[in-house]
Amino acid sequence: MAEQKQGQQPRDEADKPKPWRTEGVPDDKPSGASGSGERPPFSWRRFLLTSALIYLGLFGILSIQDSMTGPKEVAYTEFAKQVQAGNVKDVYARGDTIEGDLKAAAPLPEASGGETYTQFTTERPTWADDQLYAELTKQGTIVSAKPVTEQRGLLANLLVSLLPWVLIIGLWVWLMRRQAQAMGGMGGMGMRRKKSAPVDPEKVRVTFDDVAGIDEVENEIADVVDYLKHPDKYRALGARAPKGVLLAGPPGTGKTLLARATAGEASVPFFSASASEFIEMIVGVGAQRVRELFEEARKLAPAIIFIDEIDTIGRARGGSRAMGGHDEREQTLNQILTEMDGFSGSEGVVVLAATNRADVLDPALLRPGRFDRTIMVHAPDAKGRVQILRVHTRSVPLAADVDLDAMAKATPGMTGAELANLVNEAALLAAKAGQQQVTMKDFSEALEKVQLGAARNVVMPEQERRRTAFHEAGHALLGMLQPGADPVRKVSIVPRGRALGVTLSTPESDRYGYDEDYLKGRIIGALGGMAAEEVVYDVITTGAESDLENATAIARQMVGRWGMSEKVGPVTILPSDGDPRMMGISDKMLSTVDEEVRRIIDECYGRAVDQLREHRHQLDGIVTALLDAETLDEPEIYAAAGIERPRTIPADQEPARATVPHP
Repeated sequence: MAEQKQGQQPRDEADKPKPWRTEGVPDDKPSGASGSGERPPFSWRRFLLTSALIYLGLFGILSIQDSMTGPKEVAYTEFAKQVQAGNVKDVYARGDTIEGDLKAAAPLPEASGGETYTQFTTERPTWADDQLYAELTKQGTIVSAKPVTEQRGLLANLLVSLLPWVLIIGLWVWLMRRQAQAMGGMGGMGMRRKKSAPVDPEKVRVTFDDVAGIDEVENEIADVVDYLKHPDKYRALGARAPKGVLLAGPPGTGKTLLARATAGEASVPFFSASASEFIEMIVGVGAQRVRELFEEARKLAPAIIFIDEIDTIGRARGGSRAMGGHDEREQTLNQILTEMDGFSGSEGVVVLAATNRADVLDPALLRPGRFDRTIMVHAPDAKGRVQILRVHTRSVPLAADVDLDAMAKATPGMTGAELANLVNEAALLAAKAGQQQVTMKDFSEALEKVQLGAARNVVMPEQERRRTAFHEAGHALLGMLQPGADPVRKVSIVPRGRALGVTLSTPESDRYGYDEDYLKGRIIGALGGMAAEEVVYDVITTGAESDLENATAIARQMVGRWGMSEKVGPVTILPSDGDPRMMGISDKMLSTVDEEVRRIIDECYGRAVDQLREHRHQLDGIVTALLDAETLDEPEIYAAAGIERPRTIPADQEPARATVPHP
């Protein structure tokens, strides 16, 4: 599968806190529109503006209050007049500033209408030579050096008026955060959806035109698209759409893209979420999120809900595959089951889910009425890979020498995501070289980087370099000598990734089953490096670690899963996961499996050593060419070994053989 454009992000800022993403959701009705009947969404700008206006109002009120209740400012001559009249009760001096109280209210000199004062403040001129203190004490006036009122300044008024609002806002933010945590980010501000306008189908950017390589899967899911487009046709016959469709397959095969394309093809809103986003430490949050997700989808029906990696919450409850007690996970799963049961089939809401572990899902999810269909999405074949490469190279300028058919044949087993990465790597290499177009050489180098790893700048001693050449030559020679083995495509002693050298073998065409002879040939080829080191140097090094892992894994599956051992018989001993003892397998049977695995490995290793000793001159020829060129392509490898390249046999003309699934 392939995808050219990325998914559309939610446009409504109010939707951001929700734990799902949407596509094709209608534009919201402008706020303030009549007839909405709903409160407008929360706005930080409106909140801050309102808070500032309230603060300025309180600050002004406090300032006016201080000016009205403070002492009256009078002239010094008025003050001297009151002193002469004996009407001053007490004074409070601070520098040349005098404040005080009168014994009896006196009218203001400039006032009219009977305005009087009892508290006053005045400034004593510095050049005044009157005997003010003697006069005051003579009349029994209390004289003090403290002001009658400690009036707050500008900063004090600012702090007094601002501090309560700081406390209120802080408390409000704390409460909102607590509420958001309790509701999983779903509650509080900004969560009210405004009224919806008609859907614009052009805003859903992914359709079946962006999906390639899995035509049979498209045909299976086309029923859902047709129902969402023409529901009346089905309702007239009493039919209902599948409530749920499960997309199962390896990672990177395009399950998410297929779900988005289904929504885009039907021109309906698309709600997507990862199952892990529903899980929180607080019990009940996941179920709350599921309820809100299904509620939103029902409001905008017809719609599609897509849950990615559903095995995160949909694992079987109880049994050997259960992940232990987890109330939150089980409550979330129960809520999904309940919501899907609530569909009558006429709402037009279809649930799509994706997983690469369909075998661990709870049976309650897979029963009819919930996920009615399970669609397997496999890696594309050669024809599908060509279509995927064409989709991903739409916006990539290709040179005339680029052969997408040849690239498709050279990439067996690659998924849509891996092919997309291959195209991107080739484009990066072309851009780095300053080219205007991507050439076939760029694709070849990108394929080497993807399959073999990036080359490392490691200067190896000559002895280590020669030993690595014999190791890789052993892999290559045994791969060429085994009948029916995959052709050797490339051998290199340039360090790549974690390996000091690599040997690449790929089949001529896609293969879906393998017989016992082919698998033993794979083991012999894998042990070729270790065998070559023993034949030439009579030692075994740590470079064979990965080879031993691969050989042991193939042999163990041959004996324990595929019935390729006469001693064990045609029975399954080793499950795909879990402890075989949980299936009732005895320790004696497991010991027999180990013995048979050891027997197969020993036989294959013995054959590898014998063949390399018999063809030592061809081994030396490959090593000589490797030390000169460091990397050999397919024609160069066969020429160095003096072996004729096997003729390609079409897949439909190959002899029939007992086969097993891909190891």
